[in-house]
Amino acid sequence: MINQKLRPRRMRINKAIRSMVRETSLSPKDFVYPIFVVPGENVKEEIPSMPNCYHLSVDKAVELAEEIYELGIPSVEVFGLPEYKDEIGSSAWDMNSPVQRAIKAIKEAVPELIIVGDVCLCQYTSHGHCGKLCDHYVDNDETLKLLQKVAVSQAKAGADIIAPSDMMDGRVAAIREALDENGFINVSIMSYTIKYASGYYGPFRDAANSAPQFGDRRAYQMDPANDREAMKELELDLEEGADIIMVKPALAYLDIVRKVRDRVNHPVAVYNVSGEYAMVKAAAEKGWIDEKRIVLETLTSMKRAGADIIITYHAMDAARWLQED
Repeated sequence: MINQKLRPRRMRINKAIRSMVRETSLSPKDFVYPIFVVPGENVKEEIPSMPNCYHLSVDKAVELAEEIYELGIPSVEVFGLPEYKDEIGSSAWDMNSPVQRAIKAIKEAVPELIIVGDVCLCQYTSHGHCGKLCDHYVDNDETLKLLQKVAVSQAKAGADIIAPSDMMDGRVAAIREALDENGFINVSIMSYTIKYASGYYGPFRDAANSAPQFGDRRAYQMDPANDREAMKELELDLEEGADIIMVKPALAYLDIVRKVRDRVNHPVAVYNVSGEYAMVKAAAEKGWIDEKRIVLETLTSMKRAGADIIITYHAMDAARWLQED
């Protein structure tokens, strides 16, 4: 016989009670929405592998930023396709490039919106790797000098947070030094601290035109099999001055997110990456899943694992669904 005093179902009996005792809450304020800016004017072109995500010219990016802010989403992360590429990715710190112009224009139009600048070189280099090459090897220390230029240029444009995603050793310390020397002591660093060499990035490389022209990125991004190494990366970034710690991808690495959360008092971010997004969209289009339910469940799992910040392409839809509820 069941013990009549022990009935956990009492706390699930209706929506009001479930809401009252819910342990993990999800809000539009948890989200960062990634946007992709491109050269030109009046450009809005859907990214084929990422339905409802677009390549946007700066003017259209500003319009979208205003809509994002109205939905209660506090932040955007700006990625971009440059007008030109070269061996060292020099367009990444060109103040006339789409990213810098978009950061400036969005900050002027929506000053309350937090702008995150992605610092990497892959979409700016002719070879598609994340740094300066020495033969077919990415030169770590020479790349740091270039990343410093990118970070300072984005801060000058108006970025509130700099997010290095390159996975070079020592880049947080190098960027912190460059920002401070140029007077940007209040610009934060959200480090892609634990970034795995993942197959989930495929659609993003379509969106950012950033696939490497040879080889892959396993020599600098982390092995998906490793978790102790992730804790080493965490320790190093904390020592170097990271303000926010990120785990990327999110869904297949929630065990890592929990380990990070248990070790630090810093804010923890996750990146709900393009492959995770595209799989949900594809299944929803087939009618195989309830998209709203799956998305909100997935994002809630990231919060439950310990994330304070979720970078997600679902942000706008999720914000609307949360308002409905």
